[in-house]
Amino acid sequence: MSDPLDLKRVDHVRMFVGNARQSAYFYRNAFGFQVAAYAGLETGLRHEAAYVLRQGKITIVLASPLSGDHPEANRLIRHGDGVQTIALEVGDVPAAYEAAISRGAVSAAPPTSVEDDNGVYVSAQIRAYGDTTHTFVDRSRYRGVFAPGYRPLDADRYSPRTFHDVGLRAIDHIVANVEEGQMGAWVEYYGKVMGFSTLVSFDDKDISTEYSALMSKVVADGRGRIKFPINEPAKGKRRSQIEEFLSFYDGPGVQHIALATGDIVKSVRAMAANDVSFLKVPGSYYELLPERVGAIDEDITELAELGILVDRDDEGYLLQIFTKPVADRPTLFFEIIQRRGARSFGKGNFKALFESIEREQSRRGTL
Repeated sequence: MSDPLDLKRVDHVRMFVGNARQSAYFYRNAFGFQVAAYAGLETGLRHEAAYVLRQGKITIVLASPLSGDHPEANRLIRHGDGVQTIALEVGDVPAAYEAAISRGAVSAAPPTSVEDDNGVYVSAQIRAYGDTTHTFVDRSRYRGVFAPGYRPLDADRYSPRTFHDVGLRAIDHIVANVEEGQMGAWVEYYGKVMGFSTLVSFDDKDISTEYSALMSKVVADGRGRIKFPINEPAKGKRRSQIEEFLSFYDGPGVQHIALATGDIVKSVRAMAANDVSFLKVPGSYYELLPERVGAIDEDITELAELGILVDRDDEGYLLQIFTKPVADRPTLFFEIIQRRGARSFGKGNFKALFESIEREQSRRGTL
């Protein structure tokens, strides 16, 4: 597979939220992130406040407008809290940007170099689905805590107690929901612009319940470090989870972020103790589990207690669990995943998982 942009990894995910300070408190206390840096009025940033959260190799930036004049202020009215940009580390930002534009990408911001005492930070942006963007980042000449304008957290500004890492280590994949009929176009876009290939496809026979269905394709870079599943709704008797998302987010966007852990039992137990709400499947799921997935190292009784799902492919098995939406709108949520050799995405769990989601939709009156 080609790699026209010289992509390295997901550098960070930037979320635009209603109150970055309160969101930082939530993700620190619930998900175990360290609040590592801040940008805002005290650092010379006049239009927004932003907090940098870190755990393992995961970096999430939470940003909020400081006035209605912020160019993205209306995003909150339209979408609520959500992912604004998925930043990708590249070796050469201008070269990656020019290659992307020449292959059909639409510019959101040209290459820009920003310098402070810690060096030079280079970035550029292209547009993706909806008003989501991809930011190309080169921090090879930057030694600061995150980027110019950001400083290590000042205790006078925000002084939380010691955070408790829950064992989350990396971004495994980031899932997009797009309108019906648009999945193929975005798969083609990532192939043409970024050199991604289709890793796996699921149709409405793979992902369906009595009431609803969806289709999904997973695109990935040549190294397999960056994986983007893309979902679209399929015809069903009732409103699918994808249609619910598109309605409340008011368009396509990031549905969930999958965070990898080396010990999912430990991570989920810690997060549950922090009041993170997870989707649960019926107990009958675990009665059939040994026959479906074979021998695993984990205690099935413990998995059932926590609601952790298991699936197997030709290379091993994986364990996964999904949070409920992290805001009042039924939009963004998180997946916690541990891979024990498996490279797939839990096809054997789809029916049980989506029936669980439909139960939540029914409670909300949106099914």
